[in-house]
Amino acid sequence: MTEEPTETTIPTAPAPVDGETSPSRPAKPRRNWLVLLPLLLFGGLASIFLYQLLSGENAQIIPSVLIGKTAPETTLPPLEGLLGEDGQPMPGLDLTGFGDGRPVVVNVFASWCVPCRVEHPLLMDLAEDDRFRMVGINYKDKPENALEFLESLGNPYDAVGVDPKGTATIDWGVYGIPETFLVTPDGEIVYKQTGPFSPELIETGLMPAIEAVLARKPAEKAPTS
Repeated sequence: MTEEPTETTIPTAPAPVDGETSPSRPAKPRRNWLVLLPLLLFGGLASIFLYQLLSGENAQIIPSVLIGKTAPETTLPPLEGLLGEDGQPMPGLDLTGFGDGRPVVVNVFASWCVPCRVEHPLLMDLAEDDRFRMVGINYKDKPENALEFLESLGNPYDAVGVDPKGTATIDWGVYGIPETFLVTPDGEIVYKQTGPFSPELIETGLMPAIEAVLARKPAEKAPTS
């Protein structure tokens, strides 16, 4: 003989008395997506920048505000112990006159910079072209490490200035190395490469810029009375 199931009653809220309102459930807090929006945007931009930096495609995407402007007049002491091909101490950096009539390629490098080591063989090849000068700014480096770097990998520069605290490169807008600038004989910055060179970037970017500078006719001097 089975027992019949008993009915289970579910307690209900008491009916509101006349003049009273029924209690309402507390509203669920809304997620404020506007607070997270800046973080999402920053993360997206950072991802794009990192991709471009690693892929070497950022040279044309991140232009310098200095393009078309006069290069900072920069003087830096030499790298102690660095000798030129003639066995004499290599001079420091003097970009106050830009003066032998050739364009100047200014390369910012450091021994601790892995991309600098990657692009260095390309700079050695560029140094064979005597239509322009190549100078280096040694950035936040130890002199002994910078010296070993150039003695072991080769020295493509006509002059090297040391910037141990990175103060001089602030005027150049440098925020990561390697960075390279092309300066005309009269001191105008016409090209900037952010990040390491690749053969393609040299072929499609730097060399056409150099050729364009070399093709410019020198300014005619006003006749003197």
